Amino acid sequence: MIDIKDPFEVKILLSYDNLYTDTAAARAVRILKEDLEIEGAKVIVAEHLEDTKAIFNSDPSIQAVMLGIECSRCENTYHIIDQIRSSNKRVPIFLMSSKNFASDIPTHVLEQVSDFIWLLEDTLDFISGRIQSAIKRYRRDILPPMFKALAKFAKVHEYSWHTPGHTGGTAFLKTAVGRDFFNFFGEQIFRSDLSISVDELGSMLDHSGPIGESEKYMAKVFNSSRSYHITNGSSTSNRVILMASLTRDDICLCDRNCHKSVEHAMTLTGAIPTYLMPTRNQYGIIGPILPENLTYSAIQEAIKYNPLIRDGMNRTPKHAIITNSTYDGLCYQTTWVRDLLKESVDRIHFDEAWYGYARFNPIYENRYAMCCEPSSYDKNNPTIFATQSTHKLLAAFSQASMIHILDGKNAIPHERFNESLMMHASTSPFYAIIASNDVSSAMMESHGQALTEGAIKEAVYFRKTVARINNEMNKKDTWFFNVWQPDKVRNPKTGEMIPFFEAEDDLLVKNPDCWILKTNDSWHGFGAIENGYAMLDPIKVSVTTPGVMPDGSLADFGIPASLLTAYLDSKGIVVEKTTDFTCLFLFSFGVTKGKWGTLLNALFEFKKAYDYNVEIKLTMPKVYHSNPSRYEGIGLKDLSNQMFSLMKELKTTKLLASAFSELPEPEMTPLEAYEELVRNNVESLKLDEMAGRTVATGVVPYPPGIPLLMPGEKAGRLDGSALSYLKALETFDSAFPEFSHDTHGVEVKDGKYHILCLKK
Repeated sequence: MIDIKDPFEVKILLSYDNLYTDTAAARAVRILKEDLEIEGAKVIVAEHLEDTKAIFNSDPSIQAVMLGIECSRCENTYHIIDQIRSSNKRVPIFLMSSKNFASDIPTHVLEQVSDFIWLLEDTLDFISGRIQSAIKRYRRDILPPMFKALAKFAKVHEYSWHTPGHTGGTAFLKTAVGRDFFNFFGEQIFRSDLSISVDELGSMLDHSGPIGESEKYMAKVFNSSRSYHITNGSSTSNRVILMASLTRDDICLCDRNCHKSVEHAMTLTGAIPTYLMPTRNQYGIIGPILPENLTYSAIQEAIKYNPLIRDGMNRTPKHAIITNSTYDGLCYQTTWVRDLLKESVDRIHFDEAWYGYARFNPIYENRYAMCCEPSSYDKNNPTIFATQSTHKLLAAFSQASMIHILDGKNAIPHERFNESLMMHASTSPFYAIIASNDVSSAMMESHGQALTEGAIKEAVYFRKTVARINNEMNKKDTWFFNVWQPDKVRNPKTGEMIPFFEAEDDLLVKNPDCWILKTNDSWHGFGAIENGYAMLDPIKVSVTTPGVMPDGSLADFGIPASLLTAYLDSKGIVVEKTTDFTCLFLFSFGVTKGKWGTLLNALFEFKKAYDYNVEIKLTMPKVYHSNPSRYEGIGLKDLSNQMFSLMKELKTTKLLASAFSELPEPEMTPLEAYEELVRNNVESLKLDEMAGRTVATGVVPYPPGIPLLMPGEKAGRLDGSALSYLKALETFDSAFPEFSHDTHGVEVKDGKYHILCLKK
């Protein structure tokens, strides 16, 4: 009865004590097991309840659970049922018995069980059929539309006469290198790489068939009025939205903490950016845009003094884009932001590339774009957009992205919006990317809270451990790393403030008050920010290295974070982002105690190597071999002191804060600057030659990955904040090329920074 065309293995977990005894019930269960196996199912046997729990928790592909119950009070069995249901609400659960104990089973258990099997009453063929039917219904319900259709079509094994030319991978089999490529990825990825000509899968461009059904499913899961698949990342998602909303000389309110795709969209549309400036703390971490800068009067003031807005232009902004959460994990109360901005603009766009999971855990309540129910959303409120990189912190292939829209005031109809989407979408999409969006949605619908809570728990365990060790090391008058987070949290039982590392796990995992930025709290460094306006996302963990004082000045002793990053890289640990004194680690769904335990061990090993000044040759062979004469006989502590001393001399941390705290003067729009670039009306200049010059391309230091100069903006004075900061980076990179900065828009020639500027 199990469909032989079903492309997936069917697994059943059978839990029955004394399965191999010579009783009528045990014999019936064994016959039932054999029948299910003949029908194509794989039956996994657990002879003890503890095994049942362990097997189910370790194998989420199990599609039915059969539990033996041969006593009138089986509390342990009931407990197992509760545990199964806590992680999977839908999987069929069958209770098997040779006696009628149904009248004794508690109501809450009866509500969670799918069916009863009376082993010695119904025929085993009938029982087997019921189990197989339940599995089919379960499979039909859990597989999302696009993935289900794609998997089904890929199993048909039809000859194709359409693109792609590898036709299910067979073309690769004709050469040795092609066969190696085929074997590396496996047949299924090629069988599912299909042409837009396959009608059974629908179209991404006209949103028909399973793809269209998938987008409706995504909208339901992510709480939007409508959602769209994007296969070119959130960079493309941002461009699609902005090109649907803006055109030449329209005013766009832009978070200066924006992704470079927003710059590209300003170039493509010809819109005029009016920037909203975020805060910044002593570590150089970018904070939120303060509420007073989002008021109607503040917006009007920013527009009034924007030199790109000329007389006769419409001064009403058409669109606002805000980064939520920030790279370092600060997330806004989005309803607060909406209520401030709705006085100025009808469309608000939250770039949530790193934040697609927020809807699925109550700790993020009202802190994500789609937090209002579409059916009851006040249409006098702004239309809300969200872009999410599904592949970043959910589970999907690279380039997978989603656009979500909550229709409100001045909404863009689907037909108009789709014109922009088609301008950017490929006519030959990789269906596996679309299917991974589909599967990610299904995972979050069924397991979203469990997955997010698991990630938060692991982050909390790591945060508490590092904070506790830091506290112990301080008492011993030695150093250790720390984590950027509240020093203390309030104990709700006593009302007292207690050290972060002494707080109960459950409090930190479930209570958002532990993570909310409060006015003038010294730990966050953003000053008099209003209580509750912003919150630190627990899963984005910034490990701090010693060296920074609360006022942003450098201490007498410090360890550059780039040195720690290089050391961790030598241990096979890749850091997400590094600033002068912070390293960012993302606790995504795949993080386990073993994984962060390895990171913790590496931090201890770094401390030991630093304290004993172990040679670079031994601690970081890759760095040593890049320049043996430079690093011969140099220890880790020696190198750290050299780097820190130069950073202190150059004042890189203070210069960063200064450079990003003021807006450069714009000479022309990004579009006008790009047009000059295309006409080759540009020249490559050294920093010493750039005073007063207008840059042709964006200058974006990584980290923090935020534009220092946008195309069309003036570089300022030679001793001004922007060029002073770039000169400090250039000097550091020349002294320590193995630890050089990555600055987009900069080409390094003979150790000197060169930037394209417009010719005079």
